[in-house]
Order: sequence, then C-alpha cells, then structure tokens
Amino acid sequence: MHSTLTSKGQITLPKALRERLNLSAGDRIEFVLDEDSNVRLVIKPSSLHRLKGMLPEPQNPVSLQEMDRAIEEGGQRE
Repeated sequence: MHSTLTSKGQITLPKALRERLNLSAGDRIEFVLDEDSNVRLVIKPSSLHRLKGMLPEPQNPVSLQEMDRAIEEGGQRE
C-alpha cells in the first residue's frame, strides 16, 4: 500500500489499511520515528465504545463473583 503526500503535507490512508486498523473519522494517530527513519503508526481510538465487539465472546464466561474471588486470591499470594 502506498499514498502520496499533498502540497499541504497531508496523506490519505488507503481504504484497506483503514479497514484493517478499524479506523474512522476522529481517530488520533501518533507517528513514531525510529533511528533508521522507519515510521510506526500508533492508533489512539476516539472512543472506548468502539472497542466493544473487537474481542470474541469468551468460551467459558465467569460471573462477577468469580472475578472478585480470583482478585482476592491473587492479592493474597505474595
């Protein structure tokens, strides 16, 4: 995939990349430059609500009580 820099210093991310990264208008993107001049994009989603449904449903869901119990037991193991 590639894109062209405009005279205003803007680029358009290819549609396939936007879809693969689940990007939409308003999302923030951080550009991280390494010593070799390679650029890495770090996506900053605009809303936590967009994260809903990104992970598959658990095969063995647990109750809130089971989660609380696991947290308590984990805190006691030191």
